[in-house]
Amino acid sequence: MLTCSLNFAHKSLFNNLHPYGKVLSMEKDINWHFLETNSALTYLDTSSQDGLSLVRAQERLAHYGINELIERRGRFPLQILWEHASAPMVLILLASAVIAGFLGEYRNTILILITFTIYVLIGFAQEYRAEKTVAALKKTSTLNVRVLRDAESKEVPARELVPGDIVQLETGNLIPADLRLLESVNLRIQEAILTGESEPIEKHTAALSGDNLPLRDRRNMAFMGTIVTQGRGLAMVIATGMQTELGKIADLIQQVQQEQTPLKRRLNRLGKNLAGSALGISALLFIFSILQNDDLHYALLAAVNVAVAIVPASLPVVITITLAFGAQRMFEREALIRKLPAADTLGSVTVICSDKTGTLTENKMTVAVLDVGDHALNLTEEMERGGSIRATRGLGSPAQSSLSLAAIGGALCNDAQLLDIGDDRYHTIGDPTEGALVVAAAKMGYWKSSLDLSFPRAAELPFDSERKRMTTVHHLGQYDPDALAGLEIGDRRYIAFSTGSIDGLLDVASHIWMNGNAQALDADSRSRIEAVNARLIKKGMRVRGVAFRLLDTIPEIIQTDLEQNLTFVGLFGMIDPPRKEVKDAIVACLAAGIRPVMITSDHPMTAIEIARQLGIAENGRALRGSEIESLSFDELKNVIDDVDIFARVMPEHKMKIVQALQAKGHIVAMTGDSVNDAPALRRADVGVAMGITGADVSKEAADMVLLDDSFATIVAAIKEARTISDNIRRFVNFSVAGNIGKVLVMLFALFAGKSTSLFIVQLLWLNFITDGLLGLGIGVEGPERGVMKHKPSSVNENIFGRHVIWLGVLIGILALGLGWWYYAPNRSEWQTMIFTSLAFMQVFHALALHSTKDILSNPLLTGMALLVVVLQMMVMYIPALANFFNILPLKWYDLFVAISLGLVVFAVIRKEKRV
Repeated sequence: MLTCSLNFAHKSLFNNLHPYGKVLSMEKDINWHFLETNSALTYLDTSSQDGLSLVRAQERLAHYGINELIERRGRFPLQILWEHASAPMVLILLASAVIAGFLGEYRNTILILITFTIYVLIGFAQEYRAEKTVAALKKTSTLNVRVLRDAESKEVPARELVPGDIVQLETGNLIPADLRLLESVNLRIQEAILTGESEPIEKHTAALSGDNLPLRDRRNMAFMGTIVTQGRGLAMVIATGMQTELGKIADLIQQVQQEQTPLKRRLNRLGKNLAGSALGISALLFIFSILQNDDLHYALLAAVNVAVAIVPASLPVVITITLAFGAQRMFEREALIRKLPAADTLGSVTVICSDKTGTLTENKMTVAVLDVGDHALNLTEEMERGGSIRATRGLGSPAQSSLSLAAIGGALCNDAQLLDIGDDRYHTIGDPTEGALVVAAAKMGYWKSSLDLSFPRAAELPFDSERKRMTTVHHLGQYDPDALAGLEIGDRRYIAFSTGSIDGLLDVASHIWMNGNAQALDADSRSRIEAVNARLIKKGMRVRGVAFRLLDTIPEIIQTDLEQNLTFVGLFGMIDPPRKEVKDAIVACLAAGIRPVMITSDHPMTAIEIARQLGIAENGRALRGSEIESLSFDELKNVIDDVDIFARVMPEHKMKIVQALQAKGHIVAMTGDSVNDAPALRRADVGVAMGITGADVSKEAADMVLLDDSFATIVAAIKEARTISDNIRRFVNFSVAGNIGKVLVMLFALFAGKSTSLFIVQLLWLNFITDGLLGLGIGVEGPERGVMKHKPSSVNENIFGRHVIWLGVLIGILALGLGWWYYAPNRSEWQTMIFTSLAFMQVFHALALHSTKDILSNPLLTGMALLVVVLQMMVMYIPALANFFNILPLKWYDLFVAISLGLVVFAVIRKEKRV
């Protein structure tokens, strides 16, 4: 047996991925699920009784390679570091540092290099983390597998499995490779890690037919990483390592190239524009200085000063901290941001592709309708009216007898367990459909634990896919007569209950329970039952019927004699209901110009019904996975904007959906929880994994993890993301406007002899206290009013607006005017006045950018503004600092003049916001 615990299923998929592994060819074109078991055994030259010989197994291991996944080597850390060090804005800083060093300005060189280092390291740290998308596939666990070798059962390491090995399977086993089943005894395997569906799949050994069968329909196969939840079996290994379905996904994850985020594209454009401006203006200033007969030292220093003034050195730091603060706010709303840029990208999302089960719905199968021959009960409406449906026990005969009989039968012919967690909430253990039946019975006052004591199980006939029903036999010696009121039990000792598909029960039923009596099942009754069944199915419900039979003795041949002459009682209509909070979230999405799209592996009718209830799609059209398979990429792209529901979709189809939407210019958020979802999550602009039900691999590939698995959390995160985007845009506008003002001030030197208006150390200080400290405060501004009432911003939209230029010119003109006013009469503090006025203008500029009318609504920004004022005062009035920064202490009235210019900037910006 496998020695791996069931708990490892989602935490470790298989042995180490290794970078130097070797994969040789396998018979990849064989459709193993189409082959009979004997043909499959013959093809791989093996035997279900003897297995492979040790010699043959070693030969195949040498040929096929070790059964483990291979990791392709990604970009080296130095390569990522070089990409950031060679960015245009960074190169401008580096060139400035080199020129300053060449001129002997060593202090300036050190200061610029410190800025350069911070800029590069922060960018490197962000991207290096993003390279770790297959980290979860590297988690290890030592698996041992029981196989047949030389006709003996042996335990061998799973990494030594080869095609043709015969593997024994038991409950709790983690499937170690892709297998073709040879024997199956009540075998059920949970394949959520591949398909995303949590309900275990019943397995068999018969050959299948049909084109393009999805993994979930290959019921004679077992796949690496899935879990045996029930029964036992014998299987033949048909693929190992990278040739398994899991290996193909691992390979696909590593092939998928992520597109640049909208934020990175905008910042790259900004960087190139600013770098080009810095080079152009510095070159013109240098040429002008030479033409003015200035010496080379002065001309180069002036050019360096302008370059430093233009480059927003604090930009990466402030943006990173803004994203981090935003990510923290999202975490408080149950959204964990794994990759910081996603905190901004979410704000540009135009389409959310969401799984249905667990994200739009509760992931809890619930009985919505109980229909018996003489009464139909809508359990959902009863719960909404009174919070409980125990009152239905007071309906009286005959309706009560029918409802009670159906509820009791559904709970007894059932292997699920029920726990009451209070407040009319229940937790079930076992099959979700069976769990829904025991919950419905409990809500009507019939607890399974009590029923099991009153009606002890005497025999059972398990469910199978051919009969499509299950039957249990119970003693009648200890039962409560009120529970089976209306039944003429007499001396009978047993009662058998059967549950299953409606057609499966009608095939063996001779009577129907009507008006508290068993009546012959005639054509009219049968037609009514079939009509109710069809109606419930059309509403997207899963339907299960219940029937009973009174017995004197248990038949000797239970397989053939038990399920005869049953009395049909009623139908249960079950559905996974929508989450209560999701409908409002959908409304908020639509108001924000975001299109919600449902993706599910469920039946189209179920998908359409849930979508209708949530208001996702008006046309009720669903595109099936098989249709996606048959469409070319261009054909899919042409219809993608007209389809809001995708049903019977396998995880591999998600990649096509993402690519088609992106080809139409959409920014796509995609949810997923299985390993098979990981490539699509990585390809999407924002991959969203499920924190509760999601596999580790999907979480590693995702940008964001929903801690509560709810669609509403995505919408709440988008609101925070739009606020983050607004704050980043607000900071960039603030920084660029200030830098334009500084560049204009630097140009003043052309008209001031050989003096320089601002030194490099002063420019770096201004960048630190304004772009740095004030930028941090700007980064935590609250949301603008109506932030979710407008369409997402375009990815091609410029990150700063037109008003930035005139605002920068205003700051520059005010500082220049003040400097000239003090310079003209030869007042020595003219440089200090420019330096100080720029600081105060940016302080008031930042305060004017509040998203609300209350300028004190952002405590961090207010605190940073006060800190900047204190630091500026210290620089001016502490002699050592004043000497370091080459400035003079100002008299109180000079200081008042500098502050007054800040007030002018504040008044102009607030006036513009009002307009």
